Amino acid sequence: MQNGSDTEPEKAAVVIVAAGRGERAGKADGPKQYRMIGGHPVVSHTIQAFLGHPRIGRIVVAIHPDDDELFRSCISGLEDERLEAIHGGATRQESTRLALRALRDHAPSMVLIHDGVRPFVDAALIDRTIDAIDERQGALPAMQVADTLKRMNGDGNVGETVPRAGLHAAQTPQGFPYWPILAAHEKAFQLGKQDFTDDAAVAEWAKIPVRIVTGSPDNMKLTWARDMVVADQRLGGRLVFPDVRTGNGYDVHAFEPGDHVTLCGVKIPHGKKLSGHSDADVGLHALTDALLATCGAGDIGTHFPPSDPKWKGAASHLFVEHAAAIVRSNGGRIANADITLICEAPRIGTHREKMVEAMAAMLNISTDRISIKATTNERLGFVGREEGIAAIATASVVFPGDVPE
Repeated sequence: MQNGSDTEPEKAAVVIVAAGRGERAGKADGPKQYRMIGGHPVVSHTIQAFLGHPRIGRIVVAIHPDDDELFRSCISGLEDERLEAIHGGATRQESTRLALRALRDHAPSMVLIHDGVRPFVDAALIDRTIDAIDERQGALPAMQVADTLKRMNGDGNVGETVPRAGLHAAQTPQGFPYWPILAAHEKAFQLGKQDFTDDAAVAEWAKIPVRIVTGSPDNMKLTWARDMVVADQRLGGRLVFPDVRTGNGYDVHAFEPGDHVTLCGVKIPHGKKLSGHSDADVGLHALTDALLATCGAGDIGTHFPPSDPKWKGAASHLFVEHAAAIVRSNGGRIANADITLICEAPRIGTHREKMVEAMAAMLNISTDRISIKATTNERLGFVGREEGIAAIATASVVFPGDVPE
């Protein structure tokens, strides 16, 4: 949004919600927004991220009525005329409404609403969110869901698999035109609707369109006690040896009569096809083993035995996505995937871009973290005789914590 001037864009107001008790992180050390990470309270890192951004104006922090002294202590050294604290309510939704009301005299045209326990929000994410707000539309930073989702039934068993197409995990700051989102919160309050889990849900209920913008994998919400440890390590609270693991995979499939091969998720016309129980995608099979190796989770045959008719003709991207979900369930972040295809034919170069894009979707990582190469075997061996194709894959994954002593 612009303020009508040709020289300076209007600044966004910010609501930071920090009135909760944070019991999932443990009660012993007090509310999680005041826990120390990197030598400073969590919420002070959060506030500083917005104070240091050139497009941010007024900041209202909703705190618990019992936390006045805690808050004054945590903002020592961050005093700024733009910063104000108000007492929040019994719920996040009520705290947000009260903080929005506190901005009325300043009449901002747009407002960002952010969780106080997301201290790693960065300037680029703030910019993306602000840029997507207009007079009628809000903005929601979110990450595409990569894990397979299961709905539990009343017996504690898996009831169904939830299709993840189009699903995103919401983050903050969520941005809105100020007056419409304030009106939406006030209307919800008047009607006694207190079950919204975030402000985008309030906007959706009030028929305010909300555009999804790309979130950040680093913009983690500190919920559990383990999150505090990871955040402290990230901010240099102690010397850490990063837990970076590398896995390797190798696979080979023979040719048989056919009209195409599938390599790295892409069908390529060819005078032969690869023989295998699934679609025989040798590159993705090697990558599946490499991913599983980073967390000691066996190999592709452990999870998808060739003796099981269920996997006959299956698309190999299912194997890669399963392995990536196992990695993420162990807290891992996939940093890089590298595949070398070894074959005399077909030629790979013209298909490389589509392969990279296909793998980026499977792994939910950017294309610059994927490498696909091809080489011949100089007419030596079974590859040289064009009897089959081999593949070598390497995956690098960063896990939380550090390397054991």
